[in-house]
Amino acid sequence: MKLKFTILLLLCKVLFVSAQNNSKPNVLVIYTDDHRYTGVYALGGMNIRTPNIDKLADEGIVFTKTYMQGAFTGATCIPSRAMLLTGRHLFSLDGIGRNIPEKDITMGEFFKSEGYNTHIVGKWHQDNASLNRSFDTGDKIMGRSAYLVDHFRMPFWDFDKNSQYSREEAYLLQYDDYGKLIKRGLTKDDKRGPVGTEANGPHTSEVFAEHASKYIENYKEETPFFMYLAFHAPHDPRHAPQEYLNMYPPENIELTPSYLSQHPFDNGDLTTRDEALAPWPRTPAVAKQHLAEYYAIITHLDAQIGKVIEALKANGTYENTLIVFAGDSGLAVGNHGLIGKQNIYDEDGIHVPFVLSGGYVKHKGKRIDALGYTHDIFPTVCDILGVEAPESVNGKSMMSTPDSEFRNSTYHAYKQFQRAYRTGDYKLIEYVKAPGEHWRNGPYIAGSRVTQLFNIKSDSWETTDLSFLPEYAEILNEMRTEMKAKALEYGDGASTEKGREFNFWEYYD
Repeated sequence: MKLKFTILLLLCKVLFVSAQNNSKPNVLVIYTDDHRYTGVYALGGMNIRTPNIDKLADEGIVFTKTYMQGAFTGATCIPSRAMLLTGRHLFSLDGIGRNIPEKDITMGEFFKSEGYNTHIVGKWHQDNASLNRSFDTGDKIMGRSAYLVDHFRMPFWDFDKNSQYSREEAYLLQYDDYGKLIKRGLTKDDKRGPVGTEANGPHTSEVFAEHASKYIENYKEETPFFMYLAFHAPHDPRHAPQEYLNMYPPENIELTPSYLSQHPFDNGDLTTRDEALAPWPRTPAVAKQHLAEYYAIITHLDAQIGKVIEALKANGTYENTLIVFAGDSGLAVGNHGLIGKQNIYDEDGIHVPFVLSGGYVKHKGKRIDALGYTHDIFPTVCDILGVEAPESVNGKSMMSTPDSEFRNSTYHAYKQFQRAYRTGDYKLIEYVKAPGEHWRNGPYIAGSRVTQLFNIKSDSWETTDLSFLPEYAEILNEMRTEMKAKALEYGDGASTEKGREFNFWEYYD
């Protein structure tokens, strides 16, 4: 009898796996927070341990030049997620990207229409309406109407299409006096601030990985699933369990080639929240401490991603799953004297990892060097699946054409202060501060304008400004002309619907 039962179980599993393999592939989108390109060992070769993401890269397709286009808010993860989810560029978003109007079809909505069960685990930075219409189910939603800035004390919500995700509905996962994990509602005593430790509750990365894995393990439908797994790590506070912090003694950390103790000039947003996370100047000791914590939380994140991949393999669905791994923005962590991502330097703000992997990908170890954006990820996924992207998507697939024929330039914006243009071997960054603007520390009267020009091919960390050298005058003038034309093409000019407060060009000209 026991033998018959065992054979029956094996037969059921074979039939289940067969049904999965004969259907459309499952799609798992893993999106990480403030995760720069060089925050993956296989991509940047830095002294960081990311074995599970490295394996995704080694067994998949790596897109080496994918960038966030920019942001009109210091919370750059808002537009970055809107661009990923809708496939629409920065200048075509609704405002800063918090609201996704019904006309802009999200990934979740699209895969629903393709017959997928859609599921979300983790961070959602957009409006409730777009959340609810994008997914059939979900678990451990974060980022709605309460946020304690703490990986060990993060408020979560149960997914509910009728919910307004109010503070009253939020709960913490905490350990009781006996070490048992319990849910408890928020109270007035739950103050904002990074004060939790691993003794308080599980890390957000562990929570999200556990519930994503449970969904995969329990999935029995013949129709495929689309899962959006949005981690909060490695966003600050750079909390990691002590085991991972011990892997990176600050004194052993190597600073990057672009490390500076202070940024050489006011880039327009040096008083923002992220830049207040470390004192000025950013001494080598300060920068190493932040970098050590950054690497630790990434290595911990990598271990959790490994658990989700193992769940796919354990139930036989890995071979018929497309895994999309990407980060939402770069992060300075000491580069150029900066700490945050409120800039348009490559590693400091806009260069992100993007990998297509999983058993469904056939081009193992392929690297694509096409210049692309995060809003190109959605149509690229559609392309590899052989389906047509929604008409609302204005990004382009990076799979369809040779690198040399895809894009020959990229254009980037940060608020009203910064614009960048890259083409060929060079990258131009222009900075403007309008006279009379007001800051948190009071008004200033004088305006300013600063130019940087880098040979991005030979100087990928953007350490040597060439803009003042006579031999680059012609290149500089050409790039300025082309950058202004690209701005007009995107609608980033005097008539932009983003409003006067974001009108860089009025003051630049």
